[in-house]
Amino acid sequence: MVQLKKKLSGEMKVKSIAGACEMPEPDLYVITSAGIRIPAHSKILASASPVLENIIERPKKRRSSERKISMLGVPYDAVSAFIQFLYSSKCSEEHMEKYGIHLLALSHVYLVPQLKHRCTRGLGEGLMKENVVDILQLARMCDAPDLYLKCMKLLSNNFKAIEETEGWKFLQKHDPYLELEILQFIDETESRKRRTRRLREDQSLYVQLSEAMDCLEHICTEGCTSVGPCDMDLNEHKGPCSKFSTCQGLQLLINHFGTCKKRVNGGCVRCKRMWQLFRLHSSICDQPDECRVPLCSKVIVIFDGSARYFCSRPMICRRGIDMRWRLLVRKVMSAKIITSLALPKRKREEPRITNQGMRSFNI
Repeated sequence: MVQLKKKLSGEMKVKSIAGACEMPEPDLYVITSAGIRIPAHSKILASASPVLENIIERPKKRRSSERKISMLGVPYDAVSAFIQFLYSSKCSEEHMEKYGIHLLALSHVYLVPQLKHRCTRGLGEGLMKENVVDILQLARMCDAPDLYLKCMKLLSNNFKAIEETEGWKFLQKHDPYLELEILQFIDETESRKRRTRRLREDQSLYVQLSEAMDCLEHICTEGCTSVGPCDMDLNEHKGPCSKFSTCQGLQLLINHFGTCKKRVNGGCVRCKRMWQLFRLHSSICDQPDECRVPLCSKVIVIFDGSARYFCSRPMICRRGIDMRWRLLVRKVMSAKIITSLALPKRKREEPRITNQGMRSFNI
């Protein structure tokens, strides 16, 4: 009785569509797994699917008055929704929610790309931890890369929870190759995250060094709070600059550098750090003759010669050290350019303040 009602409802749906469009009577039947026949028009099915077109036009060994197409392996309602889409090119949210998996399989088998795209989007929006393994297997079989990637990302981000589901346990028993594929994807994702995190940390370091170079030039040219050029009166109150968090640390380092007694023998780590900052500034400074940073032009000559200020054993691995240093200079200069481009146009166009004077600190 239930099958009879479904059969009649299917015939009524197709007849209503045919009546609205003034179509002729259906000339074939679609046979479902339940044995229920859905009437349809061969021209409509052939125009919507090249696979159905080949099936319809294929010559039959046994001639009969009734034409049939079998769509087995999926529920009757899913086949009915599929036939309705071939007629109207529309799929309701209710059908997508109930039969999305079956419609994706049918759209892939019968080459209906519009429905396949709709199913891929709908299933991707409804992904959950409980069904992600099943949908992943289907996306892999139906060649749906977008849906496959969404499933993989969800698996990677929630692997511990998904590992406890029945779908994952079934996958481990019956598809070890896909399990290995998932684990490799998770490992590659974690590696990319580590590389990205490391690159961000390096970029942050280059930005900090670029900011330190600006602060060093600012201190030696204009002065800031407690440190400034020797020809400047530090008794006059000078407020902190916009980069005071970096500038304050650099001022403390300069104060130590000016009073440290171990600096001559090269035994002070903080003084070596100050030498490195001087060297970095000299490497990126484009106006060494006018620059007020101490040893700006002289450091370049020392570096091109023996580099004794920066390396206690200059003859060991000097080529490797120089290559690493050039790479550091390029990275800091790139960070400086990127930072300057991020500033407002008015600030970028401000002229650079350069004053002739004695290159020393007033501490």
